[in-house]
Amino acid sequence: MSLQSVATRVLFYPTLLYNVVMEKISRRKWYDRIDETVILGALPFRGMSDKLIKEENVRGVITMNEEYETRLLSPSSQEWEALGVEQLRLSTIDFTGVPTLEHLQKGVEFVHKHRTKGNSVYIHCKAGRSRSATMVAAYLIERYKWKPDVAGDFIAEIRPHILIRSRQHQMLERFYLLVTKSDLPGHGG
Repeated sequence: MSLQSVATRVLFYPTLLYNVVMEKISRRKWYDRIDETVILGALPFRGMSDKLIKEENVRGVITMNEEYETRLLSPSSQEWEALGVEQLRLSTIDFTGVPTLEHLQKGVEFVHKHRTKGNSVYIHCKAGRSRSATMVAAYLIERYKWKPDVAGDFIAEIRPHILIRSRQHQMLERFYLLVTKSDLPGHGG
């Protein structure tokens, strides 16, 4: 196991607790609806699943977490399935991880599959700030052909505490070129 992997495991519960506290003492919400299909949020605790299904029409979940992050507190894939929710896990390491192009493509396809059925998709990582915000940005880039900055700004208007890091932004630039099939500077958005 790499030093980075060990560090993220050691920091997981303290930083999760920080997120819980911030939701209680600040204006941060545990999750925010981005559009009629996508909800961007933090780790969905088991006790939240009924509310997400009944009040938000969630029938798809994209989990950007590594397996150990969801093992104790979130519904497992089997638990989601028993609730009538399809889960797609696109494991990305916390803090420094960058979703791959393949993960961004799979996630966007998953969202569109549920969108055509009129379902909502809950996209999450631990805090709903970086890994999952990157996936939501990819969805907006593909759907609206927005540049990464435009997609990130749109998300930040709704969920101001997002943090799309520089390497994640670079991957979104690659994704943008892939979906617009353009290498022209200044194209779209």
